[in-house]
Amino acid sequence: QVQLVESGGGSAQPGGSLRLSCVASGENHKRACMGWFRQAPGKEREGVASLYRFGGETTFYRDSVKGRFTISQDNSKNTLYLQMNSLKPEDSGAYYCAADTTYGACSSRRESDFEYWGQGTEVAVSS
Repeated sequence: QVQLVESGGGSAQPGGSLRLSCVASGENHKRACMGWFRQAPGKEREGVASLYRFGGETTFYRDSVKGRFTISQDNSKNTLYLQMNSLKPEDSGAYYCAADTTYGACSSRRESDFEYWGQGTEVAVSS
């Protein structure tokens, strides 16, 4: 099994920054792909960024966050990060860490392709 625990959410002003963390445990190969999703009230969950951990890191980003968000990992700490800069009100929502065994999940960033999920952490961006 894989366990994922997010932290780092909170409030920020437009233009501000937050860094989310996701501590992972469980079988390493089941966490080959790690990703961040978000869900705003009344909206569907959407893939924000993903990282395939093997064969040299490969990252994927949603168009709306490219150049503002950076996904990264620290293998020594079994931790995935999402650095969010230049935040906008539309970045608000619950952010979830997710994991899967497949490269395909990372490239698709579809919710249905990810097997393991954290409980989420809230991000609120407002002035």
